[in-house]
Amino acid sequence: MKIDLINACSDLGVHVNGSDKGPNFILDNNKLKINKIYSVKKDNVNKSLDINDKEKNLVSLNKFNEELYNVIKESLSSNSLPITLGGDHSVVIASALASISKHKNLGVIWIDSHGDYNNFETTISGNLHGLPFATITNFKDTQKLSCFHKENFYNPKNSVLIGARDLDELEIKNLEEAGIKIFTTDDIKEYGVSYVMDKAFKIASNNTIGVHISYDIDVIDPKLAPGVSIPAINGINIDEAYEIMDEIVKNKENIKSLDLVEYNPDTDIDNKTMIIAQNLLKKFIN
Repeated sequence: MKIDLINACSDLGVHVNGSDKGPNFILDNNKLKINKIYSVKKDNVNKSLDINDKEKNLVSLNKFNEELYNVIKESLSSNSLPITLGGDHSVVIASALASISKHKNLGVIWIDSHGDYNNFETTISGNLHGLPFATITNFKDTQKLSCFHKENFYNPKNSVLIGARDLDELEIKNLEEAGIKIFTTDDIKEYGVSYVMDKAFKIASNNTIGVHISYDIDVIDPKLAPGVSIPAINGINIDEAYEIMDEIVKNKENIKSLDLVEYNPDTDIDNKTMIIAQNLLKKFIN
């Protein structure tokens, strides 16, 4: 299996700066068995941080994601498996949609403390990294974020959220309306990683030809992994985070694309989160 790394250097989806630097920190002196590295960087724009702006940086983000989408399609055209390194989670609009444009029928496993299932009507912050999961399933009022994509979207029946613990009230209603299967952090603690991941792969693989994995570092408790933009307390521990990746590796033959996102070196302490991110990446690649 050829693996390409796609550096998605953007923090346009969140009002906190710094996650655009994440890919370069993760790859610094990190020797990996890869085929090729691509890099897409955000334009030098005056980033909006206005809490009242519900479409913060929409034009700049769409421009970035369209370029990223085309780069990942180039990687896929050479029959490589692309791993997209974020960057905030809004970059996954490009990575997930590029993958399904190639493979036509995929499930998705979204590993995240947040739901990322708001739309422009329900978002509280206007941070567009809170909309990508909804966008890739073509949930209502998200089409402004997928304007460059004219092909299939992910079926909510084959879409799973793992590690959720910080969901907005209206976002919960969106998830319920769409029919997304949710496993919370408490479910992981009660039933174990192996059980949850087995259930997730069965759902995502049901009548599909493969799975897209989107792994957000903030699923880990911020006391252990502080280097994220929007921390959510009471997360999973490091062993559980590694075990999730071990379960992903066990299903490697069914995985068509993968993301590792939301590492923010500006909020990290003693490189704790960087080391975790590097170890997660090594588990999949080496």
